[in-house]
Order: sequence, then structure tokens, then C-alpha cells
Amino acid sequence: MWYADLGYSTAPFSIKFRDSTGNRRSLLYRNNSRPVLGFGFSYKWFSVRLGVTLPLYTRSVEKYGKTDYIDLGFEFKTKRHFYDVDLHSYRGYAIKNAWKWNDTLDPAVDPHLVYNNMQAFSLSVNTWRFLNPNIKVNVLRGRTGMYLKEEQSVYIRTTINYFFLSQSDGIIPDGLTFPGNSKLYTNNLAALDFGFIPGYVYVNRINNWQFSGMLGLGGVLQLKGYDGRAYLGLAPRYDFRLMFGYNVRKCFLNLVSEFDNKSIRFNDLRYRQTFYTLKLVGGFRFG
Repeated sequence: MWYADLGYSTAPFSIKFRDSTGNRRSLLYRNNSRPVLGFGFSYKWFSVRLGVTLPLYTRSVEKYGKTDYIDLGFEFKTKRHFYDVDLHSYRGYAIKNAWKWNDTLDPAVDPHLVYNNMQAFSLSVNTWRFLNPNIKVNVLRGRTGMYLKEEQSVYIRTTINYFFLSQSDGIIPDGLTFPGNSKLYTNNLAALDFGFIPGYVYVNRINNWQFSGMLGLGGVLQLKGYDGRAYLGLAPRYDFRLMFGYNVRKCFLNLVSEFDNKSIRFNDLRYRQTFYTLKLVGGFRFG
């Protein structure tokens, strides 16, 4: 089965902390992504996809800067398990509406504070096991086949993640830092976590239209740190995917939406990021 997709990926995040006056602040970091054109194939137990970014930014370059990013992944399956490996790297962010606390910015011209070298990186290895043996991920996605009736199942997702956020001259702007909270001066945040996410999957097909969804909620054991300091803790994780499209014997056209969340929590500092993908996928089945 060969397929092509056109979509959009983004990885916004927020950082919450208390400033020197004791007030809570929330900084919203946004990247300026470009659409991605992808090509891939699936054969028996193996799938692979390659993507090319298109020369069109989704937001104003003058206000949000530019984001360079890499999205790589491959997947395979066994009789009862499905595996995928994903790598995401985004470089270039802007703090949204920074003019509200930075009086050097003009809200009409440059309302956001741009960090062209800020990088967010994520490497994930995931395994799904479905209690219902009729659930196959590539059929669930409408790729290598289609369902003729309703199916549902409970599943367990095992996940291993390494991710970090870095900026050479500080993740939080100097005007918002103060000596009482050393975490605000850090150039990097990083975490390695391992955990389980139980969930539920549902799929059905009505008049050649197939739709499916996955929803899970769990947690991870996390080794987290900044500036060479390391701590052990727990963090919540969720699994959310929606797929809808036209599916017949030889071809398909699907709209796919996927979310992957990352988070690190310290005393007086919270980092939360979502890797989000929305794409239109079409393909042909041979044989």
C-alpha cells in the first residue's frame, strides 16, 4: 500500500511560574511551522514514511520568526503488538504577546518575543497491545484495509520518552527572573520517562465512511532535571487520536489528528508541551 499525506505539525508549550512579586505568570511559546508533504508505504508488518516541508509558513515570519523542524518515524507490528518510534525536533519559537510585560516591544509591529535558536526535542518509543485481536492499527487508520463492522477494545500503551527544551541565553527572559528562584535562569529542561497508558479504542464503518478514535489516560515515572540537577517524580500522560475518512477496497482518503503531550513539573515551575499533527492522508492498495 502506497500513500501520500499533506498536513501540519506543531509543538506549542507553556511555562508557568511565580515572578518576584509572587504573582503567577504563564508564558505561551509558539512555533511557526510549514505544511509537510509526506510519502510512505506499508507492507505486511513494516511501515515507513518520509516528509518534505513546503516553502510556506503558517504565521507571519516578521512576528513569529521561522521554525526549522524534523519529524521522523517508523512502525512495525507483531501478532498482538504494534510498535512505533518517533523523533521530533523543532528549532525557533516566539513568546506570544510578550509586549504586555516587555515595554521595548511594539504591539502593532513586533508583539511577540522571538527566539530563533530555541529547540524542543522529543524521542519516543511506544508499544500498543489490544485485548481485541481484531484491532489492527494500520486497518484502524484505514491504510492496509477497512473494517466492515463495529469493533472496540481496551488497550495498554507502554511508552518510553526522552525530551528536552534548550535555549543558550535562558528559556525565560531576563526581565522575569529573580534570585529567589534559580530554576528561572536555566538554559535547559530535560526528562526521561517510562510508563503505561491504558485506554479504549472504537472503530466503525457506515456507507464507505470509516471513523475511529483512541482515548487513554495514565502516568509515567520520570527522571527530570535542569542545569545538571536531577530529580525523580511522576507525571500524567494521555493518548488521543481521531481518524475519519472515505474507505473502499482499492483506495482511501482520511483526515487524521494526533496528540502527544510532554510535561515536567518542579516547585514553582511547570513546563507543558503538546506535539500535535493534523493531516489529510490518501492512498492506493495493490494486490
